Amino acid sequence: MKILFATGGTAGHINPALAVASYIRENNNDAQILFVGTADHMEARLVPEAGFDFKTIEISGFRRSFSPKAISHNIKTVIRLMKSSGESKKIINDFKPDVVVGFGGYVSGPVLQTAVKMGIPTCIHEQNAFPGITNKTLAKEVDRVMLTVEDAKKHLDPKNPVQVTGLPVRGELLKADRDLARAELNIPDDKYLVLSFGGSLGAKPLNEAMYDILLDSAESGRYCHIHSVGTNGSEFLEKFKTDGFVDGRKGTVEVRQYIDNMDVCMAAADLVIGRAGASSLSEIEAMGKASILIPSPYVAENHQFHNAMALVNRNAGFVIEEKDLTSQVLSAKIDELLADDKKLKEIENNAKAMAVTDSRERIADIILSLVK
Repeated sequence: MKILFATGGTAGHINPALAVASYIRENNNDAQILFVGTADHMEARLVPEAGFDFKTIEISGFRRSFSPKAISHNIKTVIRLMKSSGESKKIINDFKPDVVVGFGGYVSGPVLQTAVKMGIPTCIHEQNAFPGITNKTLAKEVDRVMLTVEDAKKHLDPKNPVQVTGLPVRGELLKADRDLARAELNIPDDKYLVLSFGGSLGAKPLNEAMYDILLDSAESGRYCHIHSVGTNGSEFLEKFKTDGFVDGRKGTVEVRQYIDNMDVCMAAADLVIGRAGASSLSEIEAMGKASILIPSPYVAENHQFHNAMALVNRNAGFVIEEKDLTSQVLSAKIDELLADDKKLKEIENNAKAMAVTDSRERIADIILSLVK
């Protein structure tokens, strides 16, 4: 049994694909798995590190600008698109997959379209509530379309009925225990814990809005707070140091560059504040956490806003758009939620109800059902 995965660009595309591929490999001794991606994005590192074979094609996306630099890039993209079909066909002919799976990113387009033309069974998974252009196009051609959330369905015109599978969540998050996590982090029983982060790189608007909130919380001690400034947020660490933080700590507040024990921190948290990437939201849902979401307005199709609204529309989270984000607005929402235990619990329960904790299994079953 041979399965070819095509994905790349961001961890939000790559990690769910790796989770499913790992599950299939663990449960099927005869499974041969190959990934196709690009040489200059994260998949070139993450896929081999996970122990999977990896091939590359040259592909890029179009830039929505008429600047000389963008025009030059788009001309190169057209040339790459023309070459990528031939590269994809060679990889498919050499590997001879029984099924080809797309998990998003530009690389999925030529690989899946080539597989369709060659009569090979195909399926795709869409992570976001608002599908990207590549998956919108592929949905009309492939044999199966899998969605993280039902909301994406209205934006597609699929060849076959869609199936909601959720998005795979890391196993350690599903196993995390709140009481043990709070004990590990030394969170007192009578204190709420707020967890905030802007992704691994950080989000400057969130760091700026959070700055005064963290200083005030460190002085008042009203609740505990763990905040990550991200790997691009070193300037904020220096500012906190100037304001009396020692090794990132002051009072009930801890400021880190990066959260490397997210399973522990999120398990212990009463309120989570962050962006609205599909993977983060799946983790919030799986762990049943109340959240304040600040979608990034800089992503394609503004998909983080649509991701966040999937929770808002089910009374499972709150949104503050970046254009409205200030320390005062964010602080008021934090205080409002932490002052109402009943509301907090209601949001937690609604978020938990959205979770699909067997997503790996659902996706793997659909993939394997296509193997002739």
